[in-house]
Order: sequence, then structure tokens, then C-alpha cells
Amino acid sequence: MSPQEKKCIEFERLHKQDEAFLIPNPWDAGSAKILEGMGFKALATTSAGFAMTRGGLDGTVCLSEKLLHCTDLAKITSIPITVDFEDGYGDTPEQVAKNILRLAETGVAGCSIEDFNRDKQELYDETEAVERMAAAVEAVTSLNMPFQLTARCENFLHEVKDMDNTLQRLSAYSDAGAHVVYAPGLSEFEQVRLIADEIGKPQNVLGVFFRDLNLKDLEVAGAKRVSVGGALAWAQMQALYSASQEMLEKGTFGWLSELTEVGEIRKLLS
Repeated sequence: MSPQEKKCIEFERLHKQDEAFLIPNPWDAGSAKILEGMGFKALATTSAGFAMTRGGLDGTVCLSEKLLHCTDLAKITSIPITVDFEDGYGDTPEQVAKNILRLAETGVAGCSIEDFNRDKQELYDETEAVERMAAAVEAVTSLNMPFQLTARCENFLHEVKDMDNTLQRLSAYSDAGAHVVYAPGLSEFEQVRLIADEIGKPQNVLGVFFRDLNLKDLEVAGAKRVSVGGALAWAQMQALYSASQEMLEKGTFGWLSELTEVGEIRKLLS
């Protein structure tokens, strides 16, 4: 059995266990290695975080860059990684399927496909979105391993605060064969509960919108895994910005007092 097959099997197992799990989002190989070393059982890439390492904003990374990034992360870690694969980098269902097969070659254990067109900056028509998801399902089904496919409904991230339509879309994606459902931008306990009750498949929840709740609370609501999107990447950029601002404005180095003991970081990277 290949290392990737083992990762896929482990990732599937995590989704079937009783308790919810945290799945933080590294933005490069170093952060992935540190997060694994700290004890997390699986990781999820962040399109926004990776775009920052390329000097751009979310949605500006091309397919070849994404595939190289995923290859690096899969090689440097021994735990499952699922990929924020945006809209599949394809205009047609056939292209989405083809690109997922290329992604699987990087060694990752799963990916998400969203229903937002990154080029046109608009939501896909629901019928088209279902066709794209069905093609993605067919692609992962052809793999000789339980590659986990997550269906994302982007309504709430793009000011479409329509819970009925979100449920309708996620249900259709689930019926098409998606293994996990995800509606980033939900911010209420009952919204998570409603999706869990209506669809009955593992649900990813974006924890940054639930700052007053903890993992156990979200598990009770119906979450199976909880990610943080680009928040960790933004946190490290904020630290860079604040330290640089202090040096420019004051010429001082007080920010050094906030650093974690470098030796601990070195141990995780060794």
C-alpha cells in the first residue's frame, strides 16, 4: 500500500469517527511540518494563504502553481492533506475531472470543489454546479483509494445569505456523490445543526466565524471537522506587519519579546 493510500484511508477514518477534529490550514511546507509536529491529525490547504506566499490575493494562483504547492506539502508531511481546489480550475465539468486526477497525483488525500467561478467572480448556476460536482465525483471514484471530495457552497461568503438555497445546493452536491459538505461563512449554531440534520454527511465548518464556540460546541452542532481557512496565514502576516511598523516608526525591536523560543520551532522543523 502506498503512503498516499494510507493517508486516504486515515482521512476517511477521521470522518467516520464519533468526535469532531480540527484541521488547520498551512500556507507552505514549513507551516505544514510545524502543524503536524504539534500533533494535528490532518491538514487543509488555504488558497488565500498560499496566494500570499506568491505575493497575491486569493484567486490569483494558477493550476501549475497549486499542483507544485500540493506536491511539496504532501512530501513534507505524513498525515492526510485536503486541498482547497477552488473551482477546479476548469470551465467545463470534463476539465474539472481532469484537473482533479492531476491533483491526486501530488499525493494529497482529498480536495474541495466550490460553486463560485473564480474567473467571472460569480456563483455557478445550480444546474451547472451539480454537473461539475458529478464530474468531480466520477474522477475521484476512478482512483484506487478513498480520496475524500468536499462540496462547497459559497453563498454566505458572497453575500447570498439564503439558507434554503444553501441547503438545496449542498443536498444536490451530496446526492451527486460528494463525501463531505461545507458552507463557509455560516455563523450560527442552528445553521450548522440544520445542515447536519438535513444532509447527514460529514460537515466541515469554518471556525473563524464561531469565535465564542469551541470544538466540542461545534461537534454538538453537527460539525465533523473544523478548519480556519487563511486565518493562520493572516496571523503570521499581521505579526510581520506589526514588527515592521514598529521598526519603521520607532526604530525599536520590542516585537522580539513576543517570539516563541526559537529552539522549539527548530525541533519541529528538524
